[in-house]
Amino acid sequence: MTRLVLASASPARLGVLRTAGIDPVVRVSGVDEDAVSAALPADTPADDVVVALARAKALDVAGSIPELAADCVVVGCDSMLLVDGRLQGKPHTPEVARERWASMAGRSADLLTGHCVLRLRDGEVVAESAECSSTTVHFAKPGPDELEAYIATGEPLQVAGAFTLDGLGGWFVDRIEGDPSSVIGIGLPLLRRLLEDVGVGVTQLWRDARS
Repeated sequence: MTRLVLASASPARLGVLRTAGIDPVVRVSGVDEDAVSAALPADTPADDVVVALARAKALDVAGSIPELAADCVVVGCDSMLLVDGRLQGKPHTPEVARERWASMAGRSADLLTGHCVLRLRDGEVVAESAECSSTTVHFAKPGPDELEAYIATGEPLQVAGAFTLDGLGGWFVDRIEGDPSSVIGIGLPLLRRLLEDVGVGVTQLWRDARS
C-alpha cells in the first residue's frame, strides 16, 4: 500500500488531509528556510520561491524514511503571503505581526502555497511534480483592540502572513478568491493533480471508510 508522508509540522495541513480521508505519516524536515531562500537568485519569481522551499522540505524528508521508502509519496509545502510584491512568511514576533497587519488590513494580498510531491520506490525518487497555488485574500480592518487581542493569542506569530483562515484569524478575512484548503496550507485540488502526475490516484490513499 502506498503511504503519504507529510513533510510538515503544521497541524492545519495535517487536519486538512485527515478531514479529506488521508491519515499521513508525519515527518518534519530540518530545512533552513531562510538559507534556501537566500541561495536563490534575487530575481526568482515569488511562486518559484515557495515551490523551491516545498521541494527542499520534501527532499530532506525523503532521505530519512527508510522504513517507508519501498512505496510512498512525500509531500512538501510552503506558504507565504505576497504583499506589494514582497513575500512574507511567519512574523515570529508581535512587533512584526503588528507591522504586517498595518500593511494589509482593508486590502487584498495573494497567499502562495508551493507544493512538491515525490514518489519513492525502494528508496529512490522515481517521479516528481511541483507547482504553486495562488489564492487572493481580502482582509478586513480589525480595530486596534481586536488586533492586539489577536496578536496576544500568539496565533499570528507562527503562520504565513500573520493570519489563519481556519482559526481566530478567520474573523478578519472578508472573503477569498480561490481554494480555501490552499490558504489553510495544502491545496487538495492541486495535490490531487500532482499525485496523478506521479502515478498515484488520491483514492488509493483514503482510509478505509469502515475503520
